[in-house]
Amino acid sequence: MNSFVSSSQMTEGALREDLAAAFRICHQLGWSESVGNHFSAAVSEDGAQFLLNPKWQHFGAIRPDDLLLMDSNDTGALVRPDAPDASAWCVHGTLHRRKPSARVILHCHSPYATALACLKDPTVVPIDNNTARFYGRTAYDLDFGGIADATEEGERLAESLGDKSVLVMGNHGVTVVGDTVAAAFEDLYFFEKAAQTLILAYGTGQPLAVLSDAVAQNTADGWGPYAGMADRHFAYLKSQLPPL
Repeated sequence: MNSFVSSSQMTEGALREDLAAAFRICHQLGWSESVGNHFSAAVSEDGAQFLLNPKWQHFGAIRPDDLLLMDSNDTGALVRPDAPDASAWCVHGTLHRRKPSARVILHCHSPYATALACLKDPTVVPIDNNTARFYGRTAYDLDFGGIADATEEGERLAESLGDKSVLVMGNHGVTVVGDTVAAAFEDLYFFEKAAQTLILAYGTGQPLAVLSDAVAQNTADGWGPYAGMADRHFAYLKSQLPPL
């Protein structure tokens, strides 16, 4: 599901514009939650330096220049006047430090993804194109312990994510990683649609028509040639944003 140009090839200014737009689009789609949740994007090749939203600034009001430039190796990050909140640092700081390939990290509590994460078994069962999109690409962390603001929590999430691009956080929400803001946002968008389909299908009380492993894998692979959709979709969504 990669886009054509990696975030490591973008200027910091362009990356700031895309990430700020992602916050505002997320809010327009009804996926923001008060002034919490966090998106980030790596600036340095090793992932150590990354952009992150400021503490408790509403998604709908984030501008490119508002984004903090953080260093995941900075042990004093949480004691500075402009420190991010502890949960942002715990999750995003750790993931960027541990996983340089995770160029963009989007975490939110979108309604259907969160509902799915609250099931005893939140497995993304392949039953259509959108659910099968995530076949073999989804990891699960079911050890929820409250607000994720401890170092060990970030380490556990990094271990749970492994080499996958989507992490279903049990009793919590979802985290998506990608090469670019557009690619990661496209996965976040389709994951919410996949979760909606599953929740609605479960709600009927009827058995699910689950795809075979072979068909699910073929469907997941079939999404590859459509990777360019992410750039076109994100460009359209950006074009619809009102000026701040």
